[in-house]
Amino acid sequence: MAYIEVIITPPYFVKSLIKLLLFFLVPIIYSIMNKGIHLKDILNFKLKPFLISLLIGIGVYAVILGGYILLENQLNLSFLPNLLENNIGVNKKNFILVALYITFVNSFLEEFFFRGFAYFSLKNISSEKTANIFSALSFALYHVAIIDGWFSLTATFIIIISLFASGLFFNYLNKKNNSIFPSWIIHIFANLAINTIGVYLFQLLGA
Repeated sequence: MAYIEVIITPPYFVKSLIKLLLFFLVPIIYSIMNKGIHLKDILNFKLKPFLISLLIGIGVYAVILGGYILLENQLNLSFLPNLLENNIGVNKKNFILVALYITFVNSFLEEFFFRGFAYFSLKNISSEKTANIFSALSFALYHVAIIDGWFSLTATFIIIISLFASGLFFNYLNKKNNSIFPSWIIHIFANLAINTIGVYLFQLLGA
């Protein structure tokens, strides 16, 4: 996916179809071929973990949005709308649809792949530590490919560390509850916060 993000840079809907194939269908096919892997077992829903994740998610939303408000001048993301439109065809007209997809569908695909497949499946055939680090690191590096060239090296490094730490935390929550739902809920709110910033950058509220 990193090669597709950085080198090929297809239109967003094409990239989404490729991601659906790689992040959803490939793990399912692998689990069918490998009888020791049962991905359906990680889709357990429990009310208490859901409510806890909901509260954490709301907190994450507030932190991301608050951080942007405080650092808006330093971050200076005004270039993003033009960059997104030129590179992957995301613009004012389709941003809301793309944002909804990213918030709910894309977040699920990433949790299904990085936590459900890369973590839960890998720890069954290797060590817990290996699966944990591999899942979190691949999650962080994948997102760096998406934002390549957006920020300074220092900011990019901070983002990598933050994403890696988030991956470890997500693995912890999911292992505790034997489900990817806790991390998915939090991921939804993180993406929702980012897309809220996107609404502001695309000036949709005043459009």
